[in-house]
Amino acid sequence: MTSDKKNVHLLAELFVKKGLSDIIISPGSRNAPIMIAFTGKPGVRALSIVDERSAAFFALGMAQQTGKTVAVACTSGSAALNYAPAMAEAYYRKVPLLVLTADRPPELIDRGYGQTIRQRDVYRNYIKTGFELPVEIKDDSILKEAEKIINEAINLTQFPEPGPVHINIPFREPLYGTMQEIFDPEVKDFEDSNEDVQPLVFRLAEAWNRYEKVMIITGQQNRNDKLNSLLKVLVEQKKAILLSETTSNLYGEAFIDCIDNVVSTINTEEAANFQPGLLITFGGQVVSKMVKKFLRNHPPEENWHISPAGEEMDTYFKLRKVLKANPELLFEELLPLVDERQDEYFTIWQKRKSLVTARREKYLEKIGYSDLQVFDFLLNNLPEETNLHLGNSTPVRYSQLFGSNEKFNYFSNRGVSGIDGQLSTAAGTAFVSDRLNVLITGDLGFFYDSNGLMNKYLKPNFKIIVINNGGGGIFRFIDGPSTTDHLEEFFEARHSWKAKKIAEAFGVKYFAVSEKHQLKNHFDAFISEKETPVLLEIFTPPEKNGEVLLDYFRYLKKI
Repeated sequence: MTSDKKNVHLLAELFVKKGLSDIIISPGSRNAPIMIAFTGKPGVRALSIVDERSAAFFALGMAQQTGKTVAVACTSGSAALNYAPAMAEAYYRKVPLLVLTADRPPELIDRGYGQTIRQRDVYRNYIKTGFELPVEIKDDSILKEAEKIINEAINLTQFPEPGPVHINIPFREPLYGTMQEIFDPEVKDFEDSNEDVQPLVFRLAEAWNRYEKVMIITGQQNRNDKLNSLLKVLVEQKKAILLSETTSNLYGEAFIDCIDNVVSTINTEEAANFQPGLLITFGGQVVSKMVKKFLRNHPPEENWHISPAGEEMDTYFKLRKVLKANPELLFEELLPLVDERQDEYFTIWQKRKSLVTARREKYLEKIGYSDLQVFDFLLNNLPEETNLHLGNSTPVRYSQLFGSNEKFNYFSNRGVSGIDGQLSTAAGTAFVSDRLNVLITGDLGFFYDSNGLMNKYLKPNFKIIVINNGGGGIFRFIDGPSTTDHLEEFFEARHSWKAKKIAEAFGVKYFAVSEKHQLKNHFDAFISEKETPVLLEIFTPPEKNGEVLLDYFRYLKKI
């Protein structure tokens, strides 16, 4: 049996036929036909998560791990608005989500009916595209129209690059009727144009060979071992410079994987030596504000950006050309066509990286208990093959100071870098992963998304580390807030809250650390817990944290 609403019955049929299985449904009445159609469908794994904001981020976490499109479905009205933060994050992170919002029929919009808003195009600024299904399927022409909409919507969640797509589904009452399944719809796959990459490769190779100083910057992306191998050869043999971050999920001795450490030490007199001629960029957002500032003040002559969707990402205001291609395929074709550079540019970056790495290790030996020391401990002691989820804002920035570690897969909601959804996203990844999943988050990020624990799908492989420094510690490091009279109340949002009672309320085992000597024993017990999700709250001194980090960058500059 399925819903007697033929529009959503057709949707569920095509959903399964196209190889999809996961949908997260939040409770409601207007979305009853969606529940009936999907929960009774063989091959569908339907989860129920009450909080729509958390549900959407949980779906994002599932999709970022599997690469498969995950659907989320809610009732009408403000419920749909709660999906917006996750939709924006998925859009800028290129994560495949199918957003299904139940709605009243068009004739009842703006006529005083409850739980009703104008929701057809509610996400238009941060989705790939949006559709609305016909209210009723009365004949074959409407059936074909609905089939086309559904096929196109699901295809677009994956091609030419992944991202969120919205389908608004209006229903007339009654909502709870059922019928036997009657549709056998046609599956239409995405028609790839198979654009020839060779002309693009030749053009990039020509540009490459014009410059002695070639720099590659990689933004956020999932791990890709083949791409990693190609880039290692390209850098080591052709003497280009590659700047990466932990969230780039790239690993190589020749990569500059601690961007802020290195860039912070480049003074005005020597900046021209580090300035590239040709800049090649690909991937998502770059965390480092320092490298953006450096390249805006000392720009390349040309920036070529690689994007399968042809996205014009002009981060450094020198965009010359967008290459609509898969980076892996493009670099594979590029490798034999480009000349080896002279050693000078490669060497100057490598020497600076070695110097600042040695300085970092000396500094870590002399500091006391602080956020920086805690991160040093955590990143050195987390187990192999950990999915490491980094919260905004300080956790992801601290991780960049230590470089990339091949034993981790790094994740972070850096699409729009919001505080919301960090806990829920990591929980969603853990749900579909057999690996250990560890979230390191700040206190405000945890409390803001604590509804992420209101979830019966939390697994024992999900572990949460809350760095509790009594507020938004990031505002002690960045320019501006620390010079005002409102730092503690309005920027940091200072507090004395603790996570213990929240953890206990949702059945999450709890540990706490407030001094260095407690850290190892409690951390070992935290990692060893196999029966339940667990939370480790690490209390650190807020004033000292800021001083330690600012002094760290001053110390690096003394090379």
